[in-house]
Amino acid sequence: MEKIEKLFAAAREIYLDRGVDPQKAMARLDEIPLSIHAWQGDDVVGFEKTAHALTGGCQVTGNYPGRARNSEELRSDLDLALKLLPGKKNRVCLQSHEVDFMNPGQERDSIGPENFSGWLDWAKAKNLALDIAPVYYSHEKLDHGLSLSHPDAGIRRFWIDHTKACRKIGEFFGKTLGSAAVSNVWVPDGFKDIPADRRAPRERLLASLEESFAENISENYLLDAVESKLFGIGVEAYTVGSHDFYLTFAAKHGKLICLDTGHFHPTESIADKLSAICCQQGRILLHISRGVRWDSDHVIVLDDALLDLGREAVRNDNGKNLFFTLDYFDASINRIAAWVVGARNWQKSLLIALLEPDDGLCQSEYAGDFTSRLAEREEM
Repeated sequence: MEKIEKLFAAAREIYLDRGVDPQKAMARLDEIPLSIHAWQGDDVVGFEKTAHALTGGCQVTGNYPGRARNSEELRSDLDLALKLLPGKKNRVCLQSHEVDFMNPGQERDSIGPENFSGWLDWAKAKNLALDIAPVYYSHEKLDHGLSLSHPDAGIRRFWIDHTKACRKIGEFFGKTLGSAAVSNVWVPDGFKDIPADRRAPRERLLASLEESFAENISENYLLDAVESKLFGIGVEAYTVGSHDFYLTFAAKHGKLICLDTGHFHPTESIADKLSAICCQQGRILLHISRGVRWDSDHVIVLDDALLDLGREAVRNDNGKNLFFTLDYFDASINRIAAWVVGARNWQKSLLIALLEPDDGLCQSEYAGDFTSRLAEREEM
C-alpha cells in the first residue's frame, strides 16, 4: 500500500501540472451511477415457474458452472460482485422474469411489485436502486417472432398489459427506494426474410407503445426508455423497432432513447451519437456491451471503442441526461468475474476521460491548431 501511495503521489503531481486533479476526478467518478445488469448471473433465463426456451434472438454461449437458479442465488452472486467493485454501487437492473415467485396460473401480463418482494428488501438493505426491463422473448406469445407488432390483437394485448405492469413495478421501485427506476422496452420483433409489408408492423408497434405509455407516471419515480435493434438471429432481414423508428418515437414522446453498443453496424461509432442526440432531444440510456461481428454481448474490455465511448459520455453528461447500464451475458466464463471485469473497464474508461486535460485540447481546436491537438492527444 505504501508503494501504491507513493506512485499515486508522483502521478498526481504530473496531472496537476496539466491542470487536472486526480482526486477530484475519482470523486466525480464515484457520483456517476452505473446499473449492474442482473441477467449476466442467470443467463437471461429468469425464474418463472414455466420454463421457456430462449427465443427472440437471445443466445448464451457456454456452460460454465454456477448459473443462478433462483432470485436468492442471483442476489448472493451480485453481493460478491458488488464487493469487488470500487466506488459507490448505485443500481441493479432486473429483467421482468427474474422474479422471486410467480403465483399459480400467473403470467407476465399480471405481475406486480409483490413478485419482487425479495429484491425490494435486498435493495433497501444495500441502499441500492432498482431498474426494470419487460421481457418479450422466450415465451409462446412471441408468435412468429412478433409481440407488440403482432397482427393478432389478443397477442398485442398480452404484451401491452405486460409493458403496463412493468411500468407500475418500476414506479413502485422508484417510490420505495427513492430513485426513479428506468424501464426499458426492447422487443425482438422482426422477420428472417424481406417482408411484403414493412410499414404495417411499425404502425402496430407504434399504436401498442402509445397505449402502453398512456398512463402518465411521474418521472420522480419512473423513466421510460425505448431500445432499437439492428438485426438478430431469425430477424436478419427486417427489425420492426429500428433505430430510425425509436429515435423519432423517443423525440416525439419525451422518452429516453436506449443505445445498445451491440445494436449497430460493427464500424459504426456509438460514441459519436451521444453529442448528436444530447444537443437536441436530450436523454440517452446507454446499454454497454461489446459486439464481436454481431450483437454477441461479449464482456466489455478497455478497447478503443470503449475509451471513445467513455470520453463522450463524460463530455456530454450534465448529471441528468445520460444513464448507464451494463448489458452482456457470457456463460463461457465465471459470471461474477464477467460482472466485475466489465464494470471495472467501464469505470476505467470514465476515469481516463475525467483525467484528460480537455480544456487545452479544446483551446487548440478552437484556435484551428489541429497539429497541437493531435500531438497533445498522443502525449496523453
